[in-house]
Amino acid sequence: MALETDLEAIAAQREVLPDAEDVFDVDESIPITEVFNTEFIQDHTEFESFDEMVAASPSDADSAADLKKITHGEWDEFVTETTDFTDEEEFVFAARDHWVAKKLDLY
Repeated sequence: MALETDLEAIAAQREVLPDAEDVFDVDESIPITEVFNTEFIQDHTEFESFDEMVAASPSDADSAADLKKITHGEWDEFVTETTDFTDEEEFVFAARDHWVAKKLDLY
């Protein structure tokens, strides 16, 4: 369910896109809950927020801040079972594309 093709098609239809520097500072860190924002999580998972999703995972993690407590295989399986995506990689790339589209005001 990767959104990259959709994102590229929408961007190609725009006459003007903002410069990358106007959207994001290369030295700026992006909070994980901004990439996996409420809209994205509610649209593509059974959860209300990313913190809720992480807390529901089969681990000791209570929030997005604890995501490192979840083993990769455990998280990948959980993503497959509880989201619209086939695996963690697809989930991450879709969230990234959603974040970029929002930053570029593409939808």
